[in-house]
Amino acid sequence: MSKFVRSRRAVWGDARFLIGIAVVALSIGGVWAVVSSSGTTTPVLQATRTIALGEPLVSADFQVVEVGLGTVTDRYLAPQELRPGQVASRTLFEGELLATSAAEDAGSDRTTTIVVESSTGIPAEVAPGSIIELWHSPPAGDDGSQSPPRILVADAIVASVTTTEGMLAAEGATAEVVIDRADVAEVLAAITGGSVLSVVPIGSTS
Repeated sequence: MSKFVRSRRAVWGDARFLIGIAVVALSIGGVWAVVSSSGTTTPVLQATRTIALGEPLVSADFQVVEVGLGTVTDRYLAPQELRPGQVASRTLFEGELLATSAAEDAGSDRTTTIVVESSTGIPAEVAPGSIIELWHSPPAGDDGSQSPPRILVADAIVASVTTTEGMLAAEGATAEVVIDRADVAEVLAAITGGSVLSVVPIGSTS
């Protein structure tokens, strides 16, 4: 009986010993994998300028950089994965890596750009990628007066700004803004109907 008990204890001891070796081996393997992956880099695309929502994604606006992404490699586009006809599904800022979620086919894009003239000039803080409100004052009558201003588009995105050199807030400054296609008719109606338009940065008061 005692021999049987000792034999069972010996077998259990051997099993625990083998389990301990296996745990140590797995631990070492995990550490090696982390160290190994941390030294591995992947070529991805990095924006060299701010790209507004809806703008075409072209290779000329990116540079290839080597980045250690580890397990999130598939969340970013490699140079060979950039296809003709893709547009930005959100604003990409200069220096940002091109995420797969930030690119979509042009056919699925629901935005367009339109050029507006801001009667109050373009504030200095407005730049490509800025989110702005587009306000307008419709004509009030034949005497040339204007109705009180109100919001025309609540969340447009600036694609580009054109101003007189040296006068950033000069009257007559224009901005190319990205708007939802559903807002196009109303914006065009305001422009052709004689409304006075103003570009207002989000957070500012009109």
